[in-house]
Amino acid sequence: MPNSETNPESTQEAAAHTIPMTLDEFLENDIEGYEYIKGELVPMSPPSMEHGEISSNVHLNLGLHIRENQLGRLYIAETTFDLGDRLVKPDIAFVSEARLPENREKGSPVPPDLAVEVVSPTDKHYDVTKKALAYLRAGTRLVWVIEPVAKTVMVYRSETDFTVLTREDTLTGEDVVEGFACPVAQLFE
Repeated sequence: MPNSETNPESTQEAAAHTIPMTLDEFLENDIEGYEYIKGELVPMSPPSMEHGEISSNVHLNLGLHIRENQLGRLYIAETTFDLGDRLVKPDIAFVSEARLPENREKGSPVPPDLAVEVVSPTDKHYDVTKKALAYLRAGTRLVWVIEPVAKTVMVYRSETDFTVLTREDTLTGEDVVEGFACPVAQLFE
């Protein structure tokens, strides 16, 4: 989205998207670049090249493992997931074979088993943490928040069970994506 200081039209455009909206209206329009949170459109941070590289590394490593072991499906950022009071588009999401909805022509009515969020330069730590906890409250079993500056991965299992992994550690799928393991450093190559 253009900078509102240099483009007054973008200020008006942004204001038009902050009006309350019903869930049905959002589902009908699926406005690109926004998530739906508690009745309002919330702009998603624009991804940087670094963000794209990290997301690609996760997708490649995780996707190969999931496909080879027929564990379910992996989804990219354009896919919408219903978390109850919000519709979100995680950077990467995994849904196990047993939980895949029969009708996959629209966004997912079930939360992912694993949600992966790559922190963007404009993301606020507070908002990223709130989103990770929203996944868990909705039934997501594992959340990875990848932080490019510190080159760490925060692994959330519950609101009280989380771990920070550094480049020296190995990221695993635990009991959610069984058998998956990848050196954290490899995500940042």
